[in-house]
Amino acid sequence: MHVHYYRWLFALGVLFCTAAVAPCQQSINEAPIRYETSPVVDAVAMLQKRLAEGRTQLEWDEQHGWLPSLLEELRVPTSSQTLVFSKTSLQVRKISPRRPRALYFSDDVYVGYLGAAQAGDLVELSAVDPELGAIFYSIEQKPSDSPQLLRDRSRCLSCHHSQRTRDVPGYLVRSVYTQVDGQPRFDLGSVTSDSTTEFAQRFGGWYVTGTHGTMQHRGNCQVPDEGPEPTENDLGANVTSLVGRLDTDRYLSPHSDLVALMVLEQQSQVHNAITLAAYEGKRAEHYDATWNRILERPEDTVSDVSRRRIESASEQLVEALLFAGEYQLTSPIAGTSEFTAEFPQQGPRDTKGRSLREFDLVARLFKYPCSYLIYSDSFASLPYPIREQALARLAEVLTGSDQSETFAHLSPTDRQALREILSDTLDDFDKALEQATGG
Repeated sequence: MHVHYYRWLFALGVLFCTAAVAPCQQSINEAPIRYETSPVVDAVAMLQKRLAEGRTQLEWDEQHGWLPSLLEELRVPTSSQTLVFSKTSLQVRKISPRRPRALYFSDDVYVGYLGAAQAGDLVELSAVDPELGAIFYSIEQKPSDSPQLLRDRSRCLSCHHSQRTRDVPGYLVRSVYTQVDGQPRFDLGSVTSDSTTEFAQRFGGWYVTGTHGTMQHRGNCQVPDEGPEPTENDLGANVTSLVGRLDTDRYLSPHSDLVALMVLEQQSQVHNAITLAAYEGKRAEHYDATWNRILERPEDTVSDVSRRRIESASEQLVEALLFAGEYQLTSPIAGTSEFTAEFPQQGPRDTKGRSLREFDLVARLFKYPCSYLIYSDSFASLPYPIREQALARLAEVLTGSDQSETFAHLSPTDRQALREILSDTLDDFDKALEQATGG
């Protein structure tokens, strides 16, 4: 009797603590996540494994160091290059408007580079592990017969694990007013940009090459060391060449492509939503396993706490995947690199030849408003209850069962096209559709 009483008290404490503690307050290094000690299988870790086993090697380039070889090995396109000149990353002392940091990305890899390799520089990398989310690495820019991609376990997370990343190890694109030396003016505010951000608030501290009609943004310009927030940015608008602003020969491309930057904004937050769903699914499973063991309940018992946790994370994921609240463009946009032509060539197409990677660039970024990351290993690896709930909610929205304001941006034509595309290209979506329609 006393044993069961203490078990009950202990379990009750676990319940209240788990229900009350926000995700950011739960250590990612404890069970069930174990961020630092769990094995990883992300693209950079797999490259380091191939290097260690002698199955591949990196080639040193006299101008750009390891960068070209890294991009080739990791299948990251040069056309994805964007340039950020605000001092808001690990190599803060070396970044400036004259020497911005270049970012390159693919669906699951991000690479940061300072331009024209110099002693002491690093190439910074991050890759998405299907179970753990963003994992961070660096490699020193110096010739070596055995270059090492070293995992960072603390410094990067000071920025990349916060409310700005949905309280999971993840990604963010910040827009900050920036001084002529690259120092951000945080007194004027800072925006974490995604698909919902007003165009006028985006790209502070970034170079932006592309056209966007009458829309304004904060890119390409610096602000004084003090004074009020600027009201207009005509000098930074519709810039198609960075000549005179920096030495573009130091980089692989002369562009900081507008379309690539907007994809980066959107992709980063979808990654975070998927990682949050994975973490919450694991926490729900771990919590229920603990609870059921202590109270000697059936192993498959799902608590109300876990059910709510799964529903909340799934809803956030579906909203991110379907670009809920996306800012509607008021002028057409165009980039300056090959990114707009190259990006849609990847990924699956349905029987009508349609792809989630096709751009719109007139009223919104993509023609079909659902993220291509729905095909990612991270989404496929989600704990079963989370993935099932997310697919069920997607089916409800796309069949029109859910007509809430959250998804009002999806027209009947959008919903039909997405139903057809996902039915042809995504495992298990047909089953979710049948359940949503009672078929």
